[in-house]
Amino acid sequence: MRKTFGFLGWVFLALSCIGNHPPAIKTGAEQPGEYLPILQNKKVGLVVNHTSLVGREHLVDILLQRRIDLKKIFTPEHGFRGDAPAGELIRDGIDEQTGIPIISLYGETRKPTPEMLEGLDIIIFDIQDVGCRFYTYISTLHLVMEACAENNKPLVVLDRPNPNGDYVAGPVLEPKYQSFVGMHPIPVVHGCTIGELALMINGENWLKSSGKCELTVIPSVHYSHRMRYSLPVPPSPNLPNDKAVRLYPSLCFFEATSISIGRGTPFPFQVLGAPDPQLGEFSFTPVSDARAATNPLHEGKVCYGIDLRELNEIPPFTLEYFLRFYQHFENEQDFLTRENWLNLLAGTPKLIDQIRRGLTEKEIYETWNPELDQYKKLRKKYLLYPDFDE
Repeated sequence: MRKTFGFLGWVFLALSCIGNHPPAIKTGAEQPGEYLPILQNKKVGLVVNHTSLVGREHLVDILLQRRIDLKKIFTPEHGFRGDAPAGELIRDGIDEQTGIPIISLYGETRKPTPEMLEGLDIIIFDIQDVGCRFYTYISTLHLVMEACAENNKPLVVLDRPNPNGDYVAGPVLEPKYQSFVGMHPIPVVHGCTIGELALMINGENWLKSSGKCELTVIPSVHYSHRMRYSLPVPPSPNLPNDKAVRLYPSLCFFEATSISIGRGTPFPFQVLGAPDPQLGEFSFTPVSDARAATNPLHEGKVCYGIDLRELNEIPPFTLEYFLRFYQHFENEQDFLTRENWLNLLAGTPKLIDQIRRGLTEKEIYETWNPELDQYKKLRKKYLLYPDFDE
């Protein structure tokens, strides 16, 4: 595998951060000099979506301008344009602007088949992640790596900063609870960029074939895990801004409950509520939205709860809100509507068991510490950037 960020890069990063105005971050995609030579005279496949930008231009346009031979575009959940609601299957098609075939990796097939990869010399992966185990772009990354390993196709990952990359938190996934919303034995907030995670997947032999992908990572420049990164575009329809992205790790567990997280409103993943006035004074009414939420929970009903947009500082991953709403309901079944889904999101059945036994938030966190300590040591092996504790 190849990492194109050597000693001089670290020195430049350290020197350039001196002063009041650190230099702007440059993503892997914004360094064409690092990857264009690899693509010359190659038939190229791209795994991209609407976040695959080079400044204001899409990576597809940049590569076509440089006369790179693009043959196929593979696209994850939410589609090439990033406008499909969560869970909606994506269809194959043709990009109207370029005529390039678009192949869905979130439909009947989620792993590229040998036929899909036929005729390609190399694959590029460039998608903005949000640093949570259950966000499915990293599952697509895993399956693309697996297909590349099995079909002897080199993969280039153009890295991007992690907006939740300044800490590590949550339970570590148990192998029995592996699914498309959790494919790796990592915590809910894993603290890796997508390039670092690709190196980890390869290095820890997590690919099903037990082989390794021929992997090149083009790191971002001027980024460190101490930074809070603001995304230039929403990574998916229901994460429209930095607050939603920051709250996402803490609120996603509510997807297994009767509590709305604001799907079908202008502020998804920023509010909590249900049709019960006792849940709070703030109110909202979810409505169906073809782009972001078809048939949202409690559609057309007034929901009462709390507005997290009022927070001055968004906390890192917390169980505070989940425990507060859980304790409101006398009958657990009125709150927890999909226990198996919660276990898949948490990566373990231990969380709901601990909640049922009345453990406090602090006591639950303490049970995670031994595995988190092991994971943090593992993670250090694959970091491309200065860490948050350095």
